Amino acid sequence: MKEFRVKTIVKLILGSLVITHSFTDALAFDLGTVSSGAGSTSSTPAATASSAPYQAPTQGSLVATEPQSVISQQYIENNSTGASNYTDIASIAPSVMNVSPNGPGGNDSGAMTLRGFQDGQYNVTFDGIPFADGDDFTHHVTSYFMSQDTGNVVVDRGPGNASTIGDATFGGTIAIHSKNPGSNTALTPYLSTGSFNTHLEGVQFDTGVMQNYNDFSAFIDYKHFSTDGYLLNNKMTRDNLFAKFIKPISDNTAITFVVMHNSSTQNASQGSTSAQLAQFGPNMGLSLDPTSQAYVGYNQDIFTSDMEYVGIQTQQGDWKIDDKIYTYGFQHNSVQGADPSGTSPNGTTFGATNIPGVTGLTAYRSYGNVLNATKAFGLSDLKFGLWIDRQQHQAWNNSVDLTLGSAFLSQIQAYDSSTTTLQPYAQYAWRPNNDLTITSGLKYNSFSRSYNASVDQNTGSPLSLSETWNALLPSVDVHYYLNEKWAVYGQAAEGFVAPVLGNFTTTNPALGTGSLKPQNTMNYQAGSTWKDQKLTLSGDVYYIDNNNLTQNGAVVNGIQTYVNSGVARMKGFESEATYYVGAGFSLYGNFTMNKASIQIMNAPTNTAAAGLIFNKGEPNEKDTIYASLIAKEIGPRWSGTTDANGNSIYFSSYAVANLAAGYNLTKQTKLQLIVDNLFNRTDTVLWSGSADANGNPMFYTNAGRGFMVSLTSAL
Repeated sequence: MKEFRVKTIVKLILGSLVITHSFTDALAFDLGTVSSGAGSTSSTPAATASSAPYQAPTQGSLVATEPQSVISQQYIENNSTGASNYTDIASIAPSVMNVSPNGPGGNDSGAMTLRGFQDGQYNVTFDGIPFADGDDFTHHVTSYFMSQDTGNVVVDRGPGNASTIGDATFGGTIAIHSKNPGSNTALTPYLSTGSFNTHLEGVQFDTGVMQNYNDFSAFIDYKHFSTDGYLLNNKMTRDNLFAKFIKPISDNTAITFVVMHNSSTQNASQGSTSAQLAQFGPNMGLSLDPTSQAYVGYNQDIFTSDMEYVGIQTQQGDWKIDDKIYTYGFQHNSVQGADPSGTSPNGTTFGATNIPGVTGLTAYRSYGNVLNATKAFGLSDLKFGLWIDRQQHQAWNNSVDLTLGSAFLSQIQAYDSSTTTLQPYAQYAWRPNNDLTITSGLKYNSFSRSYNASVDQNTGSPLSLSETWNALLPSVDVHYYLNEKWAVYGQAAEGFVAPVLGNFTTTNPALGTGSLKPQNTMNYQAGSTWKDQKLTLSGDVYYIDNNNLTQNGAVVNGIQTYVNSGVARMKGFESEATYYVGAGFSLYGNFTMNKASIQIMNAPTNTAAAGLIFNKGEPNEKDTIYASLIAKEIGPRWSGTTDANGNSIYFSSYAVANLAAGYNLTKQTKLQLIVDNLFNRTDTVLWSGSADANGNPMFYTNAGRGFMVSLTSAL
C-alpha cells in the first residue's frame, strides 16, 4: 500500500512539473509523464537507449496541440557543457537561432530568436513560472539556471491555449523544467576544463528518498564557472547555488520548494565594427590600453539574482490543483566606456585626456502566484486558473569620468517603474471519446505599467506616466489520435504583448499614452506527430498576423531603443525527425522554412540540422558510450541595421557543427568531451545592437572552435 501511495505522489509531482502548460489538457502518456484528465489508454512505447525517442535531440509530442520540441535531460547531459545556458540548449530546435559570441555560458547574451521573434517577444518559464525583466520582457541568460539543474527544455512555437501564461504570449514559450532529486543518496563532484581557459567545478548532494521522513527527497547543487572567453579580454566568473526539496504530506499531496542564487561578473565587449574585425580578427574584444574607452578595466558588469518558489500539488477526487507562490530578483551594476568601440577621442570637463564613461544600475523584484485547477467530468475536464505578478523596478545611468574613479559628470536617466499582470483564464476540453479532444478557452490579460522619472532620458526632466492595457484572448484547438503512435492537431489563438517601457516613455505626452498600441497577433497552426521505437517524426505549418510589430533599435548610451515596423505577416513550415538505424545508431534532422512580409532582424529564412548519434549501453552502467555529431545551419537574414549608405545589412547563411562523446568508466564515473564549432566557422553573424561614436554598427562573430573535457563521479 505504501509503495502504491509513493508512486501516486511521484506521478503527481512529475506530471505537474515536467509536462508543460501547453499540453497538460491532452489525454495521453508521453515521454514517461502523465497528463491531466482521466480515461485515456493511448501511449507511446517506453523510451530505451536503443530507441529513437531516447536518442532524439528534439522531438514532437503526441499530446501537444501546437508545434513543440522536447529536449530531454538525456540530450542536455550528453551534449551541453556545464556552463551552457537554456539558449545554448534550445538552439538545436527547429526555427531557433542562437549566438553565444564568447562561447557557451560566456556572456549575458539575449541573442536567441524563435521564428524570428526576438528576446522579449516570447515567454521563458521555469517550472511553469514566467520570469522576465518587466521593462522590456527580456531575460538575462547567465543569471539564472545552469544545465546541471535542468530536467528538460520544451520549445513551444506558438501562443498556446488559454492556460498559457506570460507577458509575451504570441512569440512562443521556452519552458525550462528543473530536474528531480535522485532516488539514492549520493555526493557527486564534477570538474570541467577547456578552451579559453574555461573551468567549471561543482558538487551535488542528493538525499535520496528518505522513507523515515515520509519519503522526503532533495538535492543541492553548487558550481563555480570561469572563462577568459573567446573574445579578447572578455572574462566571466559565475557562482550558482540551486536546491530542490520535495515533501509528500499525504497520500495525494506534495509540497515542492526550490531556491536558486546566482552571482556573475563579466568584462563584456559591445561588439566590433567591420573595420575592426578586418584589422584585428573575429575575436576582437576589449583593449588592454588604459587610455582607451574600450579598456577592459573600464567595462564591467556585476549581476546578482535569485529565484524561490513554494508549490503544492494535490489531487482530491476529480480535482487536481497546482499552486506556486514565488519571488525572483535581479540586480545589474555596470560601468563602460562612453564609446564601446574605443575609437572616439577622450576628454571630459575634468580634463582633455580623461576617459568618459557611463555607470548604471538596473534592479527589479517580482512577487507572484500561479494557480491551476482542473475538474474532471468523465473524459472531459474544465480547467481554470490565475496568474498574478507584481514587479518593482529601478534604474539609473550617469555620465562619469573613468580616469577619476567614475567621478560624476551628469545624470542621463533615473527612474522607478512598476508592472502589474493579472491573467485569469478558463478552458474546457471536450472529449467525446479517447481519441478526440476539442478545447476552447478564454484568457483575460490585464497589464499595467507606471513610470516615474526624476530624469527622463528623452526629455532630460521629470516625467510620470501610467497606463493599463487589457485584452481578451480566445483560443481553440483540436487534437486527434489516428492511432496510439500518430496524432494530428490544429489551433487558432490570439496573442498579445503590451508596449515595452522604451516605447512607453517616447510616446508624445501631448497625445497621451492611449495612442500607444500593444502588439496583437492572430495565430493559425496545424501539425502532426508520429512516434514509435524506430522513428519520431513531426511537422507543422503556421501563419501569424501581427498588427504592430516592434523591433529592437540601437543601444544609445546604454539604453535600448525600439522601432515600430507596422503590420507583419509570418508563415512557415517546420519539421524534425529521428530514425533509429540499429546497432546503437540514430539519424537526426530538422528543417524549417520561415517567411515574413517585412524585414525582421535576425529572422532566418530557413534553419536546418543534421546529425548522427550513437549510444551503446544503458545510463549509469559501466562501459556505456555516447557520441554525436550534429550540425545546425542558420539561413540568410537581415541584421536590423544599415550601412553608411543607409542600406540594410544582410547576413548570409552559415553552419556550425558540434561533437560530443562520453564514456562511463564505472557505473558512477563518466568522462566526457564536447567540441563546439568543430570546423572553426567564425562568420560575422549578428549585429550587437551598438554603434561606435561615428554611427558605424558593431557586430559579433561565432565563437571559434572550443573544447571542454568533463569528469563526473558519484560517491
